[in-house]
Order: sequence, then structure tokens, then C-alpha cells
Amino acid sequence: MLLPIRQVEKPWGIDFLPEPFNYLPDRRIGEIWFEPPLAIRTLLVKYIFATEALSVQVHPSDTQTISQGIGRQGKEECWLIIAAQPGARLGIGFDSYVDPQIMRAAALDGSIETMLTWHEVAAGDFFYIPANTVHAIGAGVSLIEVQQNSDITYRLYDYGRPRELHLDAAVEVACGHPYDLDRWRKFIAPDSSLSLVDGPLFKLDQIAGRPSDDLIESYADAVLIIPRSGDVIIGGHLIRPGQCAVANRLSDIDIKSPDTVFLAATSYAG
Repeated sequence: MLLPIRQVEKPWGIDFLPEPFNYLPDRRIGEIWFEPPLAIRTLLVKYIFATEALSVQVHPSDTQTISQGIGRQGKEECWLIIAAQPGARLGIGFDSYVDPQIMRAAALDGSIETMLTWHEVAAGDFFYIPANTVHAIGAGVSLIEVQQNSDITYRLYDYGRPRELHLDAAVEVACGHPYDLDRWRKFIAPDSSLSLVDGPLFKLDQIAGRPSDDLIESYADAVLIIPRSGDVIIGGHLIRPGQCAVANRLSDIDIKSPDTVFLAATSYAG
């Protein structure tokens, strides 16, 4: 089943969407959302296009939102960079430990931006962002995001834009430590098969061509299909790059070698 698309306007978005997305005049589109199917309602897939820097922000964990009485609403996410202008960067974690009081003061005066650790990026870079990680997407970055389906974002700093900040909530959940780059960053060659995330919240793989029998067995339930190059056939229906679909199981899809596809599925019953 092909998932419906929602094009979301953002102040930092782009005026002209790249192929294969449809151009919408007089709108700055920052995100393309694929409406989650009931079978995998705990995951959300997005494309993000940033011509300006996004806010410095943080998300809570499931444990924290459950303790607040709002259920499992935490948000961990991961990013595959699909295009980056020269010098484009991501800010993830801090250069050195920042305690909550200093973090709050730095958010108020804007110096928190300079305290983040900034990583220059290129197409193929992949980052997993655990809950509680303070992060920011810089200008000139386009990426695919796979995340827990939660809309809880606490903004610490937003470059003077007239949007609400959430300093108390953000500081309460934020981790002030450096980001574990060796653990959470990978590089994905465009024609490779690679396990990117393996639970406990969700799993994510890139595959080139037909999946292995072991991989088919590991995706025995509903799976999200995100073509990266070439077409995928699910139940006789063609799914192209720029689209996202859900299959009942991985064995239901047909991928021609050497076409590459992202696969995503939840790791728990949501």
C-alpha cells in the first residue's frame, strides 16, 4: 500500500522541491511526511529540506513521557544525508559537558549554538539520534528521517524566529554530554546492503537487490519500503523513489539488483 504524502511548510524550507516531488508555488516546504499506516503507526518517515538552520532542540525518551502520564511518546530518530551543500553541518551533542543551568542560560543568549559539536556532512552519512540528545540541522542539508512517531519537540534556541521555546522542559530532559560519534555514525555507500538500526525501538536496513533469506525472516511482519534507486514492486504495484509504502512482510516485495531500498519496521508492539 502506497502511503499518502503530506507536504509541510517550514520557515527554513525550500522554494523549489527537487525531483520527484511536485512543485507547490508560493510555499516553503521543509518536510515531506508519509502518513503512518495502522500496521506500523509507531514509525514516521520524512524527507527534510533545510535552506536555513533548524532550531536547537531535544526530544524526551519513552521512559520520560510515560512517567509524565502521557504514554509512550518519546522520540528517537535517525538521518541519512541525501544531499549537502559545501560546508553543510549537523550539530549533535556538546563539545564538553554542559550542566542544566549553563545550558538554559546559553539557550537564552544564543551561545548554545557555539557549544554544540558541529559535524560537516556529505551524501551517505548516517546518524542515529538517541532521545535526550541536543541537536540541530544546519543550512544546506537534505535528508531522510526515520523516527518514532511522536510530535514532542522541545526547542532551546530558534535563531530569533517568532516560535515558542520550551526551555524548562528541554533542560529537564536534555543530556549535556558529548555525542558518541563512533557508536552512532555510519557511512552508507549507495549500492551497499547494511544494517543501520537494530532495535530496541525500531530496525532499519538498506539493501541492494534481493534481500537475503535471513533478512526476510527478520522482517516477518509489516515493513515500510522507501526506494532509494530504481523501482520496487509490492503486490503488482510499482513504488518509485520519493514514495513510501507498507508491505505485509518483506517476502511480498520484488527488488531488482542493484536497486537500493530502505526497510524500516518497529521492534515492539506499539
